[in-house]
Amino acid sequence: MDCARVSRGASARVRWLAALALVQWALLAALIAPVDKANAAPSTPPATTANTGEAIFQKGVLGSGEPVEAMHDGGVNLRGAAAACMNCHRRSGLGSREGNNNIPPITDRYLVHPRVENPEEFDLPYIPGMRTNREPYTDATIARAIREGLDSEGKPLSNLMPQYALNDTDMAALIGYLKRLDRRRPAGVTDTVLHFATIITPDADPVKRRGMLDVLKQYFDDKNVFPLGATPPLRASHKMMFMVNRRWELHVWELNGPPSTWHEQLRRYLAEQPVFAVLSGLGGKNWAPVHEFCEQEAVPCLFPNVEVPVETDQDFYSVYFSKGVLLEAALLARRILDEAGGKPARAMTKVWQVYRTGDSGERGAEALAAALKGHGIAVSSRALVPGDSIARALHGMSHGDVLVLWLRPPDIAALGRLPPPSDNVFMSGLLGGLDSTPLSASWRGVTRLAYPFDLPDGRRVRVDYAFGWFSIRKIPMVAPQVQADTYLACGLLAETLSHMVDAFERDYLIERIQDMLERRILTGYYPRLTLAPGQRFASKGGYIVRFAEPDRVRVVADGDWMVP
Repeated sequence: MDCARVSRGASARVRWLAALALVQWALLAALIAPVDKANAAPSTPPATTANTGEAIFQKGVLGSGEPVEAMHDGGVNLRGAAAACMNCHRRSGLGSREGNNNIPPITDRYLVHPRVENPEEFDLPYIPGMRTNREPYTDATIARAIREGLDSEGKPLSNLMPQYALNDTDMAALIGYLKRLDRRRPAGVTDTVLHFATIITPDADPVKRRGMLDVLKQYFDDKNVFPLGATPPLRASHKMMFMVNRRWELHVWELNGPPSTWHEQLRRYLAEQPVFAVLSGLGGKNWAPVHEFCEQEAVPCLFPNVEVPVETDQDFYSVYFSKGVLLEAALLARRILDEAGGKPARAMTKVWQVYRTGDSGERGAEALAAALKGHGIAVSSRALVPGDSIARALHGMSHGDVLVLWLRPPDIAALGRLPPPSDNVFMSGLLGGLDSTPLSASWRGVTRLAYPFDLPDGRRVRVDYAFGWFSIRKIPMVAPQVQADTYLACGLLAETLSHMVDAFERDYLIERIQDMLERRILTGYYPRLTLAPGQRFASKGGYIVRFAEPDRVRVVADGDWMVP
């Protein structure tokens, strides 16, 4: 809407590339749209008056339930989700960066703010792309900008701004929504303090809990070493960009009892002390109640240490480094299918899985079985309950079968007393201890690991800084991968907040983390991290690794990095 005008000297190539991208977007939307109206999916039901503006902004759906339509410069038609305002201005309404162009904030307070000739006098948080030297918008000029592409002074907006065909009712709903975006008060933020929580479920590993909390508490202590005091209102100047001076306060929310009670426990914690975001955290098999609570309360949940995250691209506030055992299951399914490729159905490999009931491996086994189900591969899953022996679970296997182990180090160590029943064994690296797994020499010769991280040699430089920090601060490395991920999450938060100045909007925090992540050089255990809008998992792939000869100690890749 209040898009920055493209300067007269802007490159023709930049304008051509932007137009080409929108043409491709429109063509893709046309290709996936239903052609046969008789067989088309039912149209979206009409939105209520209260959420019509949100539906237009976020989904490209009018109050009638019909798709929004817009015309882009050059005659490109946009329709439905492709025309949603959120695509450029983001969910927060505070804008984004497209190539060399800053898409400006369009929330009400940025639109109606009086003209300011000197940016130092602007009394709103600095947002890249905001304009201070133009006439304030009114409802009428906002509507004109949306329909005709003219700014508050009647001048053409950037050619990145489409022109929308909205009736008066839908226009009023959209403008009302932009006003509501500014009515949210930042929670967990004072003039001197930023409040954060970390959440620990009852089934979390106590060793990992200790390691994670050691890192979090030390990082917060380091962050708070700087002189404190009331922070004056920050201006819009670039020179003021890194002068936020608030103490970080950590609240540890320990859950107890069955998962059905966690939501109420979290609600009480949040009511007692509102927080700006949940940072890191530790869970066992069931993280879903925590994920759902953060989505319902619109609290960012940043990179919790969980082996079974909630697998969705529909939610917004929870972001993870990896899909954990669900990613491992996808890696294993792809490898098993590749190695079984071309065999007739009757000769297909049989897969045996072994896991402990109630542990994260159970979800991994379910995901692997589901992935193999449609490919003619028989899967037999053996669930171990307390007191069950590993030998009993392996009884009946044929030498040519594939064995998949979703087991922890104590069960892995117990395998040393048994000969491998197959020469084709796979194992969850995440559960089994990665490079430090206690597999015996005979098992290492036939076992390959699902490995949702970079290889040790590849990640060494990226984790050395964190490990050195642990050493200097005398933090015992009891769970290196969890501790490295926790340190990475803290660093990402600190870097993101330094660029947000005092624009403490929870949605904006998620959006800025998405923007910052792909430019991050130190990515810990992961070769690359990216979070495009709509994505919840920053690392997308992994390896299958084996133990290298002659000593079977070092792991090496058994194939290329895979993104299943």
